Amino acid sequence: MNRSLTCIVCPNGCTITAELDEHGAVCALSGAACPRGEAYARQEIERPMRMIASSVRVTGGAAPLVSVRMTKPIPKGEIMRVMEAIRSASVPAPVAAGDVIIADVLGLGSDVIATRSIDQKAV
Repeated sequence: MNRSLTCIVCPNGCTITAELDEHGAVCALSGAACPRGEAYARQEIERPMRMIASSVRVTGGAAPLVSVRMTKPIPKGEIMRVMEAIRSASVPAPVAAGDVIIADVLGLGSDVIATRSIDQKAV
């Protein structure tokens, strides 16, 4: 069986064709202009990973939400569980960009960090 995908590692956007065995493992790759494209295709087929960007509630802040992102990609199959953890999180103001909001979320080796600063609400 063959699977075709477009590489997103660089602007070339190579169309990579992967030949898969009966278990879905990659046997051969063609179409990648560089080794990074081959690594991307193999990883995307065998263990797809994703980054998440979202927001977390802020209590007592000048804004009600702070934008957050992951420090490392997580397995694609864990997105919904990680989003549940993010939705249930709340952080008190002030928040500084780079603050860890959820350390090692679900034991996946990636932190959820703030991407902007939120001051305390003025009284």
